[in-house]
Amino acid sequence: MISPRVILSGGGTGGHIFPAISIAEEIQKRYPKAEFLFIGALSKMEMEKIPQAGFRVEGLDIAGFDRGNILSNFKLPFRLLNSLFKVRKIIKNFKPDFAVGTGGYASGPALWTASRMGVPIFIQEQNSFPGITNKILSKKAKAIFTAYPDMEHFFPKTEVKFLGNPVRQNIVQDRVSSQEAKKILGLKDNLTILSVGGSQGSRTLNIGWKDNLDKLKERGYQLIWQTGKLDYASLNEDQQISALKDQVFLKEFIGDMGVAYAAADVIVSRAGAIAISELALAVKPMILVPLPTAAEDHQTKNAQRLVERGAAFMVKDVEMKDKFWQTLESLCEDQNLREEMKTHVMEFGKPEATKEIADEIFKSMSFNNASGNKK
Repeated sequence: MISPRVILSGGGTGGHIFPAISIAEEIQKRYPKAEFLFIGALSKMEMEKIPQAGFRVEGLDIAGFDRGNILSNFKLPFRLLNSLFKVRKIIKNFKPDFAVGTGGYASGPALWTASRMGVPIFIQEQNSFPGITNKILSKKAKAIFTAYPDMEHFFPKTEVKFLGNPVRQNIVQDRVSSQEAKKILGLKDNLTILSVGGSQGSRTLNIGWKDNLDKLKERGYQLIWQTGKLDYASLNEDQQISALKDQVFLKEFIGDMGVAYAAADVIVSRAGAIAISELALAVKPMILVPLPTAAEDHQTKNAQRLVERGAAFMVKDVEMKDKFWQTLESLCEDQNLREEMKTHVMEFGKPEATKEIADEIFKSMSFNNASGNKK
């Protein structure tokens, strides 16, 4: 019996880390004796999150270009060379059957070195506009798994498969109806909006809601408002919000996002790749407010792809004062529009993404999933 030895590299943000963990867990289900080694960047969140998930991680002293401190970038070539040397040593000792990259600073040197050493590599691209690292690596990859359709023009020399992003399984399992979810959360049967700005929160969204509390009160909408760590303390003490405790439900963090998604009739969110994939599985109409400082403005490009397909509305940060409430109200007051958007958003919902990615890897590697033998 042969069980695979797998290197995975992805980090810097949860959007790179959690897909890599999901893929590892799917492989582990099929091959309980499989061995895994993650390669991340020292001082980044993967060094904490990956061990918490039960996997071993090696850290590279690698970072991106620092626009705020130009002088610090003189160290980058030396860091890159050291990282390439360390990855070569890791691969020589670990002897992986294949490597999977999900993006982040460490993914470039990890996959580039693996391909140079004859290790088959696979890329999972979460965004609608890939970064330069994945474009370069794609020429050596056996396959690229994308979360958006029509990505072949970015990767013309590689097999591209539109399979979706791996997401948290509680989003797709044990689903409850909207009515049941509202009961679980202690909500009325009124139209309910869910606002999510990520674990740190979005000041843009928080200010947007603060500016429109009077209109929210007038319309009678319920708001589940995940503030993130950023502004929770100050908003929790705000008298205007406290006066709306029957309509506004303030949360620093929401533990069971599956129930929160189910309870919502409309969702307002940043446009990170994994967030969008989860929202698509929730099959709810959405307003996306892209983070303007995201690398290569990829959140705007993510949102635009859904807008083009009639699956979402987009409001940019600079448009919040003039466009946010108008867009929200038009969506909340038009049930036919909400139902139409649901049909379009289903195109982006890929509940079997993790399973299908693993299927394609093992098919490409000629592993027999049933027996664990390599043909």
